[in-house]
Amino acid sequence: MQDHPWHPWQGVLITGASSGLGRALAEACAAPGVTLHLSGRDPGRLAEIEAACAARGATVRAAVLDVTDAAAMAGWVAAAGRLDLVIANAGISGGTGGDGEPAAQVSRIFATNLGGVLNTALPALEKMAGQAPGADGLRGRVAVVASLAAFVAAPNAPAYCASKAAVQRWAEALDATERRRCIRLHAICPGYVRTPMTAVNTFPMPLLMAPEQAAARTLKGLAAGHLRIVFPRRLYAMSRLVGALPPGLRNRLMTLFPAKPQSM
Repeated sequence: MQDHPWHPWQGVLITGASSGLGRALAEACAAPGVTLHLSGRDPGRLAEIEAACAARGATVRAAVLDVTDAAAMAGWVAAAGRLDLVIANAGISGGTGGDGEPAAQVSRIFATNLGGVLNTALPALEKMAGQAPGADGLRGRVAVVASLAAFVAAPNAPAYCASKAAVQRWAEALDATERRRCIRLHAICPGYVRTPMTAVNTFPMPLLMAPEQAAARTLKGLAAGHLRIVFPRRLYAMSRLVGALPPGLRNRLMTLFPAKPQSM
């Protein structure tokens, strides 16, 4: 395998790889000697990223899957070869539009952003537990894509913020015990990334970054072994500050502005 600018991992699995951050991560990981397992819901876009990664020399095994299908996800993970890195990236967003959040929307967001992450991570952890340690002494790494919205209980995106907070806290807590099995967990918390999800936003998105930039920061953080990978740092600091306000005051302040952090 040729030296790769980002990482030493040869078996990589990424959900939500057909667009946005997932696609950028797949392309950044693609290199000779790397086997990429990529999933997405759009066959056309998935075929495009499959071809792009293959052109970079990677072996690509793409699958059209819905992460909310636990049985299908377990089968896909089990059928993969050795997995050095799994990135549970697939996620959806939705706001309240200034009113209450529809029940169906809440269910979809939690089913994808929380259930879908667990449907990816849990079978991956069990698979990794049976693998021999690699050159770095680890059996594998599982990264979950949360958001800076995990640190702010925004009243205009309750389900999104809560689902992202859940996977962020879960990954960070579980890392402490999974290290005993030589497995690492990572919580990836980006700010605003230019993706199809944020393209519909009509409000200002401070420090908006290209998906390629976000992928580079993510992979550098993983390679460095960071448990919590956050960027941009200034927006992270702002999120922590707002999140630390008394809940009643925070809600009153945030309802004065149209910005919806569910697209972070």
